[in-house]
Amino acid sequence: MNAKKPSVDFTFDDLTSVIENYSTQYSQDVTSTTYFGFPIEAVLQAEQRLLSLTSKSVAYFSMEYGLAPSIYNTFNLTRPMNVKNQYFTHEVFSNNWMCDYLFKVQIDKMLDIPIYGGGLGVLAGDTIKSAADLGVSFVGIGILWNKGYFKQNFWYKHGQVPEELQWDPASYPGLIPLKNIVTLDTKEGPLALRLWKYYVYSYDKKTSCPLILLDSNLPQNPPHFQKLTDQLYRSDNVWWKIFQRSLLGIGGMKALRSLGYNIDCYHLNEGHAACALLEQYVSLEDKSKMEDFKNKFVFTCHTPVEAGHDRFNVADMAKVLNQEYIEAAEKFGKASADSNQINFTIMALNNCHCANAVAQKHGEVMRYQFPKYADKIDAITNGIHSHTWLSESYAQLFDKYSKVTGDWRREPENLAQVKNLADDDDFRRDIFLAHQANKKNLIETVNHWQLRDDVFTLGWARRIAGYKRPALIFHDIQALINLAHDIGPMQIILAGKAHPNDNIGAAHIDDILDHIDQLNDHKHLIKVLILENYDTFFGKLLTNSVDVWLNNPLPPFEASGTSGMKAIINGVVQMTTLDGWVVEAAKDDIGWIFGYEHSGGNIGTESDLRLDEDSKALVATLKTAMTLYYQTFKSGQLNIKSQWIDKMIHCVQRSAFFNTQRMVKEYRDKMWQLK
Repeated sequence: MNAKKPSVDFTFDDLTSVIENYSTQYSQDVTSTTYFGFPIEAVLQAEQRLLSLTSKSVAYFSMEYGLAPSIYNTFNLTRPMNVKNQYFTHEVFSNNWMCDYLFKVQIDKMLDIPIYGGGLGVLAGDTIKSAADLGVSFVGIGILWNKGYFKQNFWYKHGQVPEELQWDPASYPGLIPLKNIVTLDTKEGPLALRLWKYYVYSYDKKTSCPLILLDSNLPQNPPHFQKLTDQLYRSDNVWWKIFQRSLLGIGGMKALRSLGYNIDCYHLNEGHAACALLEQYVSLEDKSKMEDFKNKFVFTCHTPVEAGHDRFNVADMAKVLNQEYIEAAEKFGKASADSNQINFTIMALNNCHCANAVAQKHGEVMRYQFPKYADKIDAITNGIHSHTWLSESYAQLFDKYSKVTGDWRREPENLAQVKNLADDDDFRRDIFLAHQANKKNLIETVNHWQLRDDVFTLGWARRIAGYKRPALIFHDIQALINLAHDIGPMQIILAGKAHPNDNIGAAHIDDILDHIDQLNDHKHLIKVLILENYDTFFGKLLTNSVDVWLNNPLPPFEASGTSGMKAIINGVVQMTTLDGWVVEAAKDDIGWIFGYEHSGGNIGTESDLRLDEDSKALVATLKTAMTLYYQTFKSGQLNIKSQWIDKMIHCVQRSAFFNTQRMVKEYRDKMWQLK
């Protein structure tokens, strides 16, 4: 996107003058030519566009951002990094307990900036990356979570045991504190928030977008205020939840004003940010102008699950926010006039000029859930940032066949052209060998557990929640054993976190660990590993290296899902229920679809998980997939004519659509109104 000439000049001195402790801590990392090793010009241009009166700019509010700097666009640091910002070991829980006892996964890597909890955050991170790739004038608004989400431990007979995460923002590459401090007036007195910045660069390092993070860990705040930005999604107390959402929405709007940015569109990524609407209304001298400002707000809903829609009693909000905010919340956020609750989803739907679901099926479900707003609810299907999630072996593959794939880095949509290579025997062999290179990398990473690259390997990794049915594959253990005995061995690798206060999610982890233990006597046929502390590093490793990606949420409660998108761009075939994004690829032969299918206006209930019927369907599908796999690759012999390779090619072909570059273009043209 070509922005108009900025109306202001933003210089290197302007940048450094607002960095707290610049001369003592950051002068070697932020220089007149580089920003933590990347070109400084991209930072200066981003600031110019956001300050400009002629460029059109977007502010994107999200409670979490998964930026994956350990695997993509890793900044340099001239001084030593605090050891708290490095991850060296990960534990494994498997059905070979002796290996678990003796060994750990050793990885010398940087800790992901720990301001995300799961797929919503990774999607937000991929969005800002694609905005940078496309040259959109864009700023992200989030929170600096001083203790992250949590560190995960698995203990035998205890399940998931959360541990407080410790990290050091001051020595994290790319992260800089600003002198800017904004203040929220609350019922308990003033709350000060420091602003931090982190610049997200495009894949070619020519453009960037800033991410602004708010931090309450300041000495001028009372101790309980200092802890407000400790842990993402702390939910043991409604006071915390209301305060954290106020920080994002109200604090975020104040931050934009403090920085002098001229914003044309405010994008609320999930209802968490709805308090931005309250701040906009309260800040207006002429309240009648709010109708004009509503045209600047847009809203994305990410879930049909009840727990994903924030609702707070007016009395509880009144303990946190001053009366003018409460009056605005009652005016804008009640589902009905006699309600005593503020519904943040309703507040966003009432006051944003448009809204979207995150897949076409989710759009259908969302209109069932909110029929009053059906006319304003569009559907823009999620994607993934191709440059982050594509493996090196597949990047080399696409480069080798660039006469067909073209400039796929600039135009990920070009990957659809691999369909023209479907009859090329060399390409069919190469795509399988590129996959085998990824699989061998996984095996080397967990080498002590003695996995093999010629064994059918299945992966499942995502946030652990009830409707995602994480233990479905273990519902009939004996059926798994029979398959492995009759067709061939299998390897199953899992990872995922349940919210520390999600008892149902924790129970699913307990269930998985128990099932793994039950398979101890069958490890010669089935090897099962679950990895602790699932993060973007392991997300990329698993999605590009297993043979089959398992996705079995209960339809229609998976709004989109993106892990399967990360898999298909790396040629990993799908085994999935018909939900989320998969509905849009159901006829494209990207793997196998099984189980219950939703239809009609009644979306059902999350409590009816349909485990018995869908377990049987999964076992039958596994039998088909395993049979084809061992017909394709056995004892080192590859059948390049196999339908398995057809499915791999179809996966890559279909990945051309499921990327955030296409998604951001849709937001730009349909919702942000930047033209």
